[in-house]
Amino acid sequence: MRILVVNPNTTASMTATIEDSAARVANTDTEIVAVTSSMGPVSIEGYYDEAFAVPGLLMEIAKGETAGADAAIIACFDDTGLDAARALAHIPVIGICEAALAATAFIAQRFTIVTTMERSRLPLEHLVHRYGMAGRCKVRAADIPVLSLEDPNSNARDRLRSEIATALRDEDKAEAIVLGCAGMADLTAELRAEFGVPVVDGVAAAVKQAEALVALGLSTAKRGAYASPLSKPYKGLLEAFEPRKIAAS
Repeated sequence: MRILVVNPNTTASMTATIEDSAARVANTDTEIVAVTSSMGPVSIEGYYDEAFAVPGLLMEIAKGETAGADAAIIACFDDTGLDAARALAHIPVIGICEAALAATAFIAQRFTIVTTMERSRLPLEHLVHRYGMAGRCKVRAADIPVLSLEDPNSNARDRLRSEIATALRDEDKAEAIVLGCAGMADLTAELRAEFGVPVVDGVAAAVKQAEALVALGLSTAKRGAYASPLSKPYKGLLEAFEPRKIAAS
């Protein structure tokens, strides 16, 4: 089984963190192919970044499916471009936010997502509502830039820990913590040990769910919402994304 894991930002060092998390939980017969988007922002922090990350993401999804991937994972907690990717691809496409919430719902009644920037908190609250978890899940922001997680001289990890501690106290009464950024994946085991509660990384959760879908022989429905895009001309800089062209890439 081959699982494509796409980092929709353009920071290769973050892709390495994501790949390591995916490989740690993958079955021995699962090949993890982790790729970095070739175009777009270096990090995704808010709606504007998200919009410009989608074209590069879709290009990697198309290339990965053509190369034989059995499933794809979008390794951004905003589930960037998820609906568009499902419409484009015929293989299952998993978003790490949806995967993390689904996994956590099996083990806790009340849980909290701890994400990076305040500007990302509201988009994640919208996803929580979309995925039917609004009554069980809260969202907190540690107010740290995404790339500061990779800077050993920043206080990003201390601020993350502080926000987790707050979520576990009376404010949220959280029973489990969901890490709201793919760049936090390498902290999972450490935070579990430190706080003594389940800490869920969406990348790892998505890998196991992708493996399950492939093993069950299930893929995305191609009628209705996720029907393949209609063939039509695309103009200007987006010409390469015309459905018949990108599907053949």
